[in-house]
Amino acid sequence: MARWAPQKRDTLEALSNEILHNYGRGRVIVAVDGRRGSGMDEFARDLAQILQLAGVTAFHASIEDFRQPRSRREQGLYTDGYDYSLLRRVLVDPFRTAGSTGFALTGFDAARDEPVFQPKWKSAGSDAILIVSGVFLHRPEVSGIWNYSIWLENPGVGDEFDAVYVRDVTPSAVATAIYDNTDPEHPRRIFADSC
Repeated sequence: MARWAPQKRDTLEALSNEILHNYGRGRVIVAVDGRRGSGMDEFARDLAQILQLAGVTAFHASIEDFRQPRSRREQGLYTDGYDYSLLRRVLVDPFRTAGSTGFALTGFDAARDEPVFQPKWKSAGSDAILIVSGVFLHRPEVSGIWNYSIWLENPGVGDEFDAVYVRDVTPSAVATAIYDNTDPEHPRRIFADSC
């Protein structure tokens, strides 16, 4: 017997309503975390689009645009792949200043293996939502900067670094919300409480 699953739009509208109910004013940063291949970027882009349709200024950035140089990434540790200092310096901290400073959605050009020297600066009014997607967003280095965080559950994807991260950090236990994204067209909210 087939199990009913909500359409993506319905799921994202409910998520959007929850975020706006809890964070209706000011600058809000939402993280969309998951294993590689779990559809984080698509989920985040679609959520940003739903928020924009609701009249909210929303931006999407990917952690992939805040990489470390290749020489550092090749050391093989999952903790060395991303430049969290750069993420904070050009995106998170300026975004939080609510209009007095521009922010950049990209900080590193992976194809050229170098920082973006002339980023495209963005600005927004005092009420805006930034959605950051990518792996390892519940690591201690960044977990405290999100107002709301999402863990996309998809056990059939990932690599050995994802397995270490899930074991060490247990992102599903610290995320605000968990979604089963095994079928990206029918993501389902998972309530993992023990009540």
